[in-house]
Amino acid sequence: MEEVGDMNEILYRKADMADIDKIFCLVENAVRQMERNGIDQWDEIYPAKEDFIADVRKNELYIGEFHNEIAVVYALNKECDAQYRNGEWRYSGKDYCVIHRLCVAAVCQNKGIARMTLRYIENQLKCRGIKAVRLDVFSKNPYALKLYADSGYIQVGTADWRKGRFFLMEKLI
Repeated sequence: MEEVGDMNEILYRKADMADIDKIFCLVENAVRQMERNGIDQWDEIYPAKEDFIADVRKNELYIGEFHNEIAVVYALNKECDAQYRNGEWRYSGKDYCVIHRLCVAAVCQNKGIARMTLRYIENQLKCRGIKAVRLDVFSKNPYALKLYADSGYIQVGTADWRKGRFFLMEKLI
């Protein structure tokens, strides 16, 4: 896939059930790419196809398309695992949203799509009156750690799940 020059080249929209097979194929390929890079973050248990189906049913799953191919997928909502209580959330009095399952297609990685997508998400949320963004990031994923740190996200706590330690992060937008 060619270099993406402008966020306007990616068309974002809510995903629908017709997208599920393509989304899950994207995720499976991304998982294999992570494994090749020594990142044991996702597997056949999580995220499962059912997670994405549930996101669509709740109207919370989004995709970004580049040249009519799905380049990125993510979910947005206010849901968070009980481990999120471990966070010392700096903006707890603000309206917030949580980013889940942000995944860039393996063939689209290292082209700035995740960074552009974060900016897009933040702009969209800001337009909706949302003041803060929360997420968790695998402590052994150096690419995601750099992305979020460079994008202004601050670590506010940790969560320990099946795959290991995750950092809880937050950003005021």
